[in-house]
Amino acid sequence: MARLLDVQHPFFKPLWRRIVTVAACLGWALLELSWGGPMWALLFGLIGLYCAYQFFFAFDPKEAETKEEDS
Repeated sequence: MARLLDVQHPFFKPLWRRIVTVAACLGWALLELSWGGPMWALLFGLIGLYCAYQFFFAFDPKEAETKEEDS
């Protein structure tokens, strides 16, 4: 079953892609906050924090390689 946001996908193996994804989410949260959209800011902030945790603390590059070989 495919997940909506599969952060363990082989696409995210390069470090720069993980950094850009987290920076884009958190940056968009700051923009929404400055534009007066607290709900959107909260949503994108939570997504950014979730991605940061998954990419930099729970990410296993070896698992991503295994997924890449299976597909």
